[in-house]
Amino acid sequence: MINEAIRAKEVRLIGPDGEQIGIKSLREALAIAEEAGLDLVNVAPQAKPPVCRVMDYGKYRYEMQKKEKEARKNQKVVEVKEVRFSSKIEEHDYQTKLRNVIKFLKAQDKVKCSVRFRGREITHADIGQRVLERIAKECEDIAAVERKPKLEGRSMIMILAPNYK
Repeated sequence: MINEAIRAKEVRLIGPDGEQIGIKSLREALAIAEEAGLDLVNVAPQAKPPVCRVMDYGKYRYEMQKKEKEARKNQKVVEVKEVRFSSKIEEHDYQTKLRNVIKFLKAQDKVKCSVRFRGREITHADIGQRVLERIAKECEDIAAVERKPKLEGRSMIMILAPNYK
């Protein structure tokens, strides 16, 4: 809240240079802000009495928007990539899919490795678990297992997260 929108009777006033002016009535605080050609901004409305600061509100909002934009620019959205394996996977296919898993992990993305069981393969879920454990063992230097292999319906799923440096 700024200027006339503030509804408190008394406020703790902070000057434009950050110095404590003290507890003043709202009318006095508004007069001080107007005399300086600035706005009276309520920075801590929950305090007793509320803390108000004399500042250029337009400039303050502009700087806050700039900081938010900079923070958004620097953040990275972590994607979850999925690589599907079969319980009866051949060695060459396994190596190809393992290379994809490693590529995704090096790009700092999480990887969801899943083994899909078809037909009666579900009775031998331990074979699929061995495939996932082998992946985890071969990627242990660049990734950590975020979620251990777990059977969900006809799929066994494991999630790997990259080791952040």
